[in-house]
Amino acid sequence: MIFADRFRGKTMVVTGAAQGIGRGVALRAAAEGAAVMLVDRADFVADVAHEAGRAARAFVCDLETSEGAVSAMRAAETEFGRVDILVNNVGGAIRMRPFAEFEPQQIEAEIRRSLMPTLWSCHAVLPIMLHQGVGTIVNVSSNATRGIRRVPYSAAKGGINAMTQSLAMEYGDRGIRVVATAPGGTQAPPRMVPRNPDGDDAREQAWMAEAVEQVTTSTFLGRYATLDEQIAPILFLASDEASYITGSILPVAGGDLG
Repeated sequence: MIFADRFRGKTMVVTGAAQGIGRGVALRAAAEGAAVMLVDRADFVADVAHEAGRAARAFVCDLETSEGAVSAMRAAETEFGRVDILVNNVGGAIRMRPFAEFEPQQIEAEIRRSLMPTLWSCHAVLPIMLHQGVGTIVNVSSNATRGIRRVPYSAAKGGINAMTQSLAMEYGDRGIRVVATAPGGTQAPPRMVPRNPDGDDAREQAWMAEAVEQVTTSTFLGRYATLDEQIAPILFLASDEASYITGSILPVAGGDLG
């Protein structure tokens, strides 16, 4: 469902916008009137920006670094004059395995993938929003703060929850709202960039199947969400309809609170 003009006059940055939830958020926000900067490290994000329309731009960078996040927010400010809304969507488990089976470098990679892009992007956008005196940050967390076979990812998403609440408390009196959704398992088209570039061996596939079973059986509805069922709550929290909501983490997981 499209709410025409809901974001007219607003500028939005969406990270991880080349595919999945981020792509859907960017396309729908553009359809609802926002000027959107789509940020990703995959260069085909430019194709999504073209699909989004004339008020959309693409920016390619690595948000696992402070420099990448700063360059993205500066590009959005230069292009649009301001950043009203930031949707932090980058993240996703690289591997699923028992915690004892993770190697140290794999643990660090999970934290870099699923915590640092949100941390850096919040840090980079805050000076812009503070100068404006207003802004909204929507972080995409996960209900996987309780789950099996992905403890490093769970730790990263727990960090996003803590960051959301702390930033909301720290900057609420400066006109900045900070909120999050906590998606559960979600159906999505095949990834154009593989989750695990090394590929999954037979053991990894078995561990992943165990995680999928846990996610499915934990939800009251007994199924995965659709992409639209994740996109809608993100855009609601980003909109002026949610103007008195801050510091909240909204579970979107069919009843599984994580």
